[in-house]
Amino acid sequence: MAGRIHYAQSGELSIAYKTIGSGPPDILFIPGFVSNVELIDELPTWSHTLNQLARLGRLVFFDKRGTGCSDRTLGTGSAEDRMDDARAVADAAGIEQSVVVGLSEGGPLAILYATAFPERVSSLVLWGTFARIREAPD
Repeated sequence: MAGRIHYAQSGELSIAYKTIGSGPPDILFIPGFVSNVELIDELPTWSHTLNQLARLGRLVFFDKRGTGCSDRTLGTGSAEDRMDDARAVADAAGIEQSVVVGLSEGGPLAILYATAFPERVSSLVLWGTFARIREAPD
């Protein structure tokens, strides 16, 4: 899964991303807690999974702020900050509308992205995600 690392500007931060495959459709993949676009090739299961997604269209995946090859200087930020990082990656990659895939902790961010930019989301896929981590009375 070769590919050059690109960087999207989100405020003061640079967000690392890669693009593989060709579309349509465009697929914006929002990762879970940990990711690294540079080292993903060394994890055969993830490399295979992302390559399979790229067979369906142009796959764009990124490291959220504070992880992988993205800037760490401002920490991980709020959910809104991180959702805006996804928008910055979509803009930099030239995505007008995409299938948005949210994995694990990326699921809530995918939902937030879809509600903030409904015109940019053709469909939403939530994969192994959750509404909240801690139990609540409701």
